[in-house]
Amino acid sequence: MNYKPTIGLEIHVELRTKSKMFCSCENDPDETQPNVNICPICVAHPGTLPVINKTAVRKAIKTAIALNCQIQKATHFERKNYFYPDLPKGYQISQYNAPLGKGGYLEISNLKSQISKNKIKNKKLKKIRIQRIHLEEDTGKLIHPEGKDYSLVDFNRAGIPLMELVTEPDIESAAEARAFVHELQLILRYLGVSGANMEKGEMRAEVNISLMPTDENSRISANKIRANSRTLGTKVEIKNLNSLRAVEKAIEYEIKRQSEILKKGKKIVQETRGWDEKKEITLAQREKEEAYDYRYFPEPDLPPLNLKKEFLKEIKMEIPELPQSRRERFEKEYGLSDKEIELYVSQKDLGEYFEKVISELTNWVKEKRFKEKVKNRELKKLVKLASNYITTDLQGLLKGVSVSDKNFLITAENFAEFVSMIYLGEISSKIAKTLLKEMFGTGKDPSQIVKDKGLRQISDEEELEKIVGEVIDKNKKPVEDYKKGKEAALQFLVGQVMKETKGKANPQIILQLLKKLLVKQK
Repeated sequence: MNYKPTIGLEIHVELRTKSKMFCSCENDPDETQPNVNICPICVAHPGTLPVINKTAVRKAIKTAIALNCQIQKATHFERKNYFYPDLPKGYQISQYNAPLGKGGYLEISNLKSQISKNKIKNKKLKKIRIQRIHLEEDTGKLIHPEGKDYSLVDFNRAGIPLMELVTEPDIESAAEARAFVHELQLILRYLGVSGANMEKGEMRAEVNISLMPTDENSRISANKIRANSRTLGTKVEIKNLNSLRAVEKAIEYEIKRQSEILKKGKKIVQETRGWDEKKEITLAQREKEEAYDYRYFPEPDLPPLNLKKEFLKEIKMEIPELPQSRRERFEKEYGLSDKEIELYVSQKDLGEYFEKVISELTNWVKEKRFKEKVKNRELKKLVKLASNYITTDLQGLLKGVSVSDKNFLITAENFAEFVSMIYLGEISSKIAKTLLKEMFGTGKDPSQIVKDKGLRQISDEEELEKIVGEVIDKNKKPVEDYKKGKEAALQFLVGQVMKETKGKANPQIILQLLKKLLVKQK
């Protein structure tokens, strides 16, 4: 008997705001000195009263709108009661019965699509439904010194605005779960609501997973699963996954673990498990709580929220182009490969730099060559050339540093001029590598570097014919090999001419001259 996984995600996101969720303390997750960004509200001193952070509410609503949620205009906060050392109040201010957003969805790429020549065939998007998006406050951080019999608490993180997103159990594999978390991470960054860096704890994923038998006698349709949650297997939750890899590996392991238990005729225990990154296994932590265990009730110290149409319309206007829209536009507008598109979507600043380069590039080539609007056929060649240099040579020089970094010196205008010089045959591809490296190090104009270092390509036929003749005279054997039909010998001779000219000769002209002079010798 085989088993089909049913997976839902709970994702917690620390919102990027100046102050915490219910007080004016600094929201600085990177603070290393413990217990400095705290106040009487953070640590729940008697008599203190919370105040709602309006910016956090705006950012949560912006995310909910971007994820196609219905915004609840009348909502409120509640107390989620549980006792833990990192929770100073003995309860967490959260939302349960009236989340800010509900009933949304996020579409992810169909992972079964065929890839051919950098293009994905049969592109399809799978819709993952989102049950709810709500706001709450983060907890403190527990520190367990190695070899000690006590723990320490750092309350710097306590009270940081935390947005929680809960999906429906629509995910069917570890790869789909990873794709969902990655796409959500991109959207959060595009919206500017969070850095969403999982390794820093700005975004944490929790997985709910159960298995069902899939033999013919017990096959259950997806629609029936959605209509009746009682058809699902026993649910296990995996807590605090802090990387895309951890999400994928933890699910893969849990599917295997639960399958082996069920095949032995045993029952799955409903529990919370943790992920051991080193051993790549999940470990039992405690039995899973139900909602009623938290004894939710409305927060008496905070007023209900009544969201006005104008307020929501204003937030909606702030939503920028999102990743999937950018993918579709880049394919239609520039004809890029899927690999290039994904790079420009994943690295938003690089995609913006690419578009600035293309805008500048058409102006450079128009000015130098066409003296009129650049034709579509020529524009496609320019785009391909520019993208090739951005995704290969420039990426190699950047070594993971962003083009928005203050130390990145090549302006879009200078990069466009650099590409136009290659396109118009003013420099060879070999010289281009040297030139780009010099631009990267100095930030100088490419034309100035070419002038100062004498790098301009030699295209004068008389000058080149003399050099080609000398190369032929010095390389008798390759010449004879070429006359016998060995084409590789011709490329060798081209290389020798390039060597003589220090890479500054025009390769096309060299090839023409070699063939011309070698024919005369036959």
